[in-house]
Amino acid sequence: MHLLRKIGFYLIALWAAVTLNFLIPRLLPGNPVDTLIGKLSQQGPVSPGLRKALNALFGTNSNENLWQQYVGYLNGLVHGNFGVSVTYFPTPVIDVIGQAIPWTLGLVGLSTVIAALLGIALGTFAGWRRGTWVDSLIPGTTILQSVPYFWLALILVYFLASMLGWFPLSGGYDVNSTTPGLSGDFIGSVIRYGTLPALTIVISSIGGWLLGMRNMMVSTLSDDYVATAEAKGLSPIRVMITYAARNAVLPSITGFAISLGFVVAGSLVTEKVFSYPGIGNALLDAVSNNDYALMQGLFLVITVAVLAANLIVDIFYGFIDPRTRSRA
Repeated sequence: MHLLRKIGFYLIALWAAVTLNFLIPRLLPGNPVDTLIGKLSQQGPVSPGLRKALNALFGTNSNENLWQQYVGYLNGLVHGNFGVSVTYFPTPVIDVIGQAIPWTLGLVGLSTVIAALLGIALGTFAGWRRGTWVDSLIPGTTILQSVPYFWLALILVYFLASMLGWFPLSGGYDVNSTTPGLSGDFIGSVIRYGTLPALTIVISSIGGWLLGMRNMMVSTLSDDYVATAEAKGLSPIRVMITYAARNAVLPSITGFAISLGFVVAGSLVTEKVFSYPGIGNALLDAVSNNDYALMQGLFLVITVAVLAANLIVDIFYGFIDPRTRSRA
């Protein structure tokens, strides 16, 4: 029953998000058809028939009211038709997303997992051994977290890529010497091009995980059940992991799930600075070109990912902390 209520809540949230996703781009000034016709008019005159065909293609037909457009939009979603992108015309939106999302999942997803695991592990040790060398890392990592992404990215590009030449300046892989595929050369090129953007994300975000876990560990260590476990003569490692860290990590798990949901959104600034071919870059291009279809498709994918991540963590939370099931 608890699981059904959770699923029902997230289905309602998904419907609300889909509805807002439909309405918001249409309430903004501008029109994707006008944007595309402006580009096409540079190559010659545009006929009225072409404008009519483009209106039908992008779902902006003035002969249809808002409700008819909404029904057509939902019907398109059910059949996997997100429309055609103005920015990458005539490529369908679903193809644009399909090409960009593996890059974002590989870069931002892996970087988020690494930052979270390192931060939680170091935070656990720092809270358990207060006053040791790990505690001295916290002020530095906190300062790095407050540094803007783009500024840190530019610094790393200048020193590690431009001056030392250790990493490429931009891009997702070497387009001149490798072809996309499962070959060793291509995978090695992707790793080499993605290391610097990933390093930027890890350095910028590890401080939050470390500080949050450290503070929760310090708070948990003052609880009675930890003192009881120590009085029983249990090993320090068992007390730290089984009794202290297991309870202290609960808020971090919630934050981690939300972060994983937003992984699909990409890292807008990082991807733009490094010209990385991910979701963030595509989203910025869609906004700058009033690309309704692409914006809607990207927002929908991001929304579904965030809701799915929250649903998974709600279910997982019940196994880690049975008290949540009893309260439900």
